Amino acid sequence: MNYHPVEDDQNVADWAPERVWKELEVNDRACLIDVRSKPEWIFVGVPDLSSIGRRVVFSEWISYPETRTNPSFVEQVTHELGSHSLNTFFFICRSGVRSRAAAIEVSKSHAKAVQCVNVAEGFEGDLDHHRRRGYVNGWKFKKLPWRQT
Repeated sequence: MNYHPVEDDQNVADWAPERVWKELEVNDRACLIDVRSKPEWIFVGVPDLSSIGRRVVFSEWISYPETRTNPSFVEQVTHELGSHSLNTFFFICRSGVRSRAAAIEVSKSHAKAVQCVNVAEGFEGDLDHHRRRGYVNGWKFKKLPWRQT
């Protein structure tokens, strides 16, 4: 695997999934960026923002199946968001590790123009004592809206 974690950055906050959802409900200048791989979106499911009239931005931070950091990630996200006047980017992955790295990278490229926030616990959450995800915490465990693709 060619992925190397990015060092910690104090400009990126970690918020619980419930707090992210509440902010997405009230802040129309916030967006959710799912940085997992295409197979994860297909087989595990995706956050569903349709009940609040929003959509999720999908862009792989680590390309699959190569498992390399996507060198075009920032450009892809910027292109996908277009000219929308956004002030908060929420990043989500399986457990919060990849999304934190992606948030740090976007934070560096956007300086102080937007707040970059990592969704702590991610979509599936931490491993339980049986080494399974989805039983301890995370977006799905907290019963926040999601759907199978």
